[in-house]
Amino acid sequence: MRACSKGQPAGAQVTAALDLIERRDIVRRIWQGDHTVWKSNPEGIVDKLGWLNLPSQLAGSVLDLEAFAKEISEARHKHIVLLGMGGSTLGADALCSILAPGTGHPDLIILDSVVPSSVASVAKVIDPSRTIFLVSSKSGMTLETNALYSYFRRLVDQSGGSGRNFVAITDAGTPLEVLAEEEDFLRTFLNPSNVGGRYSVLSYFGLVVAAVLGIDLASLLLSAEEMIVRCSPDVPVAENPSVSLGTALAGFAMSGHNKLTILTSPKLTSFARWAEQLIAESTGKDGMGILPVVGEPVLDSSAYGDDRVFVYLRLAEDDNGVLDKAMAHLQDAGHPVINIDLQTQEDLAGEFYRWELATAIAGSILGLNPFDQPNVELAKRATDQILSEHNNDELIELSSIGSVDNLLNVVEPNQYFAIMAYVQPDLRFEQFVTDLRRRVMQRHKVATTFGYGPRYLHSTGQLHKGGPPTGLFLQVVMSHRDEIEIPGRSYTFGTLVNAQAEGDFRALKSMGRQIVRVGVEELIAQ
Repeated sequence: MRACSKGQPAGAQVTAALDLIERRDIVRRIWQGDHTVWKSNPEGIVDKLGWLNLPSQLAGSVLDLEAFAKEISEARHKHIVLLGMGGSTLGADALCSILAPGTGHPDLIILDSVVPSSVASVAKVIDPSRTIFLVSSKSGMTLETNALYSYFRRLVDQSGGSGRNFVAITDAGTPLEVLAEEEDFLRTFLNPSNVGGRYSVLSYFGLVVAAVLGIDLASLLLSAEEMIVRCSPDVPVAENPSVSLGTALAGFAMSGHNKLTILTSPKLTSFARWAEQLIAESTGKDGMGILPVVGEPVLDSSAYGDDRVFVYLRLAEDDNGVLDKAMAHLQDAGHPVINIDLQTQEDLAGEFYRWELATAIAGSILGLNPFDQPNVELAKRATDQILSEHNNDELIELSSIGSVDNLLNVVEPNQYFAIMAYVQPDLRFEQFVTDLRRRVMQRHKVATTFGYGPRYLHSTGQLHKGGPPTGLFLQVVMSHRDEIEIPGRSYTFGTLVNAQAEGDFRALKSMGRQIVRVGVEELIAQ
């Protein structure tokens, strides 16, 4: 890893952060489980450090996972549908989109949306009786995941399938574990309970999906083990990959470069989405935070403010010509750039580990607990309140509030513009969003982010409310023409997603954030 900056104050802060890590023996204390590295109160910390030795802890499960994958393959299932949100899907998505073999295994569909048209689109392409559903939830109580299970369980039963079409991935003692036993799931994988969702990519939440798609688990865990050795307390801090990254992130943030703009080689795009949640939820609290910026168009250096730090994750075997030139221009213009080189895709698991430990180290320097998400519940409570008040026979309607022009008229330097879209994922819409982000960057020189709702509530939603109050928020909603009932619930998927949009709108307003809401057709017509 190489960190480059022409700004002396930023470089001084990074050096000071490195000195702090060495002086306080932070790495060794992390490995010893010393919660005072982050906070004086051990609650929510000492029971969240299981990710440190996950690769060795789960190495003994490889043969069982491979046997399970063989059972799935021999049953000739056509699809694997992963039902989950946030940490239950992002790591698995990155692993599989980067490492999975192209043929010879069932097709993977990740459903982390309750937008009715998204749910319907999955139902249309699968044969429920020949599909394995991975129901993935750490708590076993995730609202969206449980609703999706109820819907697809009915489809499976109607098509002649049974509980044997379902697999649970959860912690021990959760309602999902109980449900899986009662409804005769094919398997239940119980994850170590001392691993938080966004640190769980190398746990069963990632490994089960990787196994059924034919990824070599032994090689995967070996990559992680090799990084663990490189990041151990016995390695000098100046040579420790996680210390180098963590001190750079924290040091640059303390010097005002708190917009972490992540650029990757084309094959590593999904890694950036995983890192987005890790950084946002871990650091976006107590009025502080590092804002991860993912998926922005790459523009001339003049389109960026002085609050940026760029990370370039480069895969040697990929097509990097365009990005290599762009990063060189950014560095020549004086923007701080962190370069990380991966020789092969097989280094991916080690990279996951590097970022997890680096984020924990950055949290220590910034004085934050990187393992909690105190503001996520705010939107959940608002959603529950809306659902409890709504008339069962009516869809919750969302009207436009404010305008994009008015929102951008108040933009100031070092703020950020967040687009939160409660619509069906669509390539044409994403191109429109890319164009909008480009225009905002060129005109206002502020960072821009984009996330689909409600999935971003399990990712950047924590930073939106708990981080610096510098965000300008655009919520985009759509009309739901085809309503879909949720078995056992008094509301439909359309009502659920609209309640979540309205709940987050209210939560952001209660925190004093500047937010407007527009319909997707109205936005595109502007």
